[in-house]
Amino acid sequence: MTATADIAPDNLAHADDLADVVAASPSSFHAASTVAARLADAGFTPLDETEPWSVTPGAKQLVVRDGAVIAWIVPTSATAETAFHIFGAHSDSPAFKLKPKPTTGRLGWLQAGVEIYGGPLLNSWLDRELRLAGRLALDDGTEVLAATGALLRLPQLAIHLDREANDRLALDKQAQTQPVWGLGDAASADLLAEVAASAGVDAARIRGYDLVTADAARGVVFGKDDAFFASGRLDDLASVHAGLVALEAAGTDAPHIAMLAVFDHEEVGSGTRSGAAGPFLSDVVERIQLGLGADRDQQLRALAASWCVSSDVGHSVHPNYPQKHDPVVRPVLGSGPILKINANQRYATDAAGAAAWHGWCDTAGVVSQEFVSNNAVPCGSTIGPITATRIGIRTVDVGIPILSMHSARELAGTADLVALTRVAAAFFAD
Repeated sequence: MTATADIAPDNLAHADDLADVVAASPSSFHAASTVAARLADAGFTPLDETEPWSVTPGAKQLVVRDGAVIAWIVPTSATAETAFHIFGAHSDSPAFKLKPKPTTGRLGWLQAGVEIYGGPLLNSWLDRELRLAGRLALDDGTEVLAATGALLRLPQLAIHLDREANDRLALDKQAQTQPVWGLGDAASADLLAEVAASAGVDAARIRGYDLVTADAARGVVFGKDDAFFASGRLDDLASVHAGLVALEAAGTDAPHIAMLAVFDHEEVGSGTRSGAAGPFLSDVVERIQLGLGADRDQQLRALAASWCVSSDVGHSVHPNYPQKHDPVVRPVLGSGPILKINANQRYATDAAGAAAWHGWCDTAGVVSQEFVSNNAVPCGSTIGPITATRIGIRTVDVGIPILSMHSARELAGTADLVALTRVAAAFFAD
């Protein structure tokens, strides 16, 4: 059994590795590819959903579906009734998504036609250099990943032209969120050609695309005692990275199937073929069970003994807005990962889940905090309740506390990143 001490205790090295993953994952498709490549290097075998699978004890395998990826380790002692320990996260983040006919502009400016994906803090995207990234579907039926360098910017109106900007800032979601990317006449420019060039393909071959914006700046550690880590897409690549590093270090002698499940489209409801509300996880779980010779009764018994840890970021108490938080339960950056609780089941945590979570934290030597919303400030939700409903696995919602959630650049505690990874390792090894 892999010891949690095998997970690097160096906060700075761990944060730098996360920064590498975020830089390599400006879109959900890149995130799935990055996870798959790292795990392939660690000995995992990529599988094709259209081909037969050979699932045997001791196997380390993975499968990618669009912007989602699921990877697992079958223990050497596996039988038809072996349960699953699933660490779930998501690969997408709030952003701007490129529209059809995206090359626009006026008054000598080239602009990008975009629509809003998810619920970003719009003002946080102002005056930042942005990348475009995602997938291109080509005329021969193939798909390629594409990611530009810094290409776009949403310039804010100068204070001289809006004297009330510091009193109120409300952006029109159509008129004032179209970034600039060059100078000239839109009729003679082609934004897709810029993206195609980054992928080394001819723009004339593009038949479809899924392209989003991402902050071009690299993640950075800063603050007193290197307490803070700031980066784009911490929601939810921080959890993806924790599960990835833990699974890389996991062995084949656990009593259950250790699985990392990274879904797409959480920020827009998860209702897609690669989202948590779709069939991806249940498809993979069933194929693994069939490969181990399970009949229907054995499948259901294994699921009843399984656990899912749904990991997504949560809110740290904000020093400038304490009234927005519960007056007693106040998690803070750097004090450990959080257990997320909601009476209306916006999170899937219950008493049994809380007890199991604290047990894994104890094994990992990690102190956990709790999160619950202020009654007057409704909370969001996660893949947790969706996964629990979709396949009936016992589920607990957790994560790390952050500030600036849904900003173009979010803020985490450097120590919390390692702590979450250590608990993920304990969960896989339990």
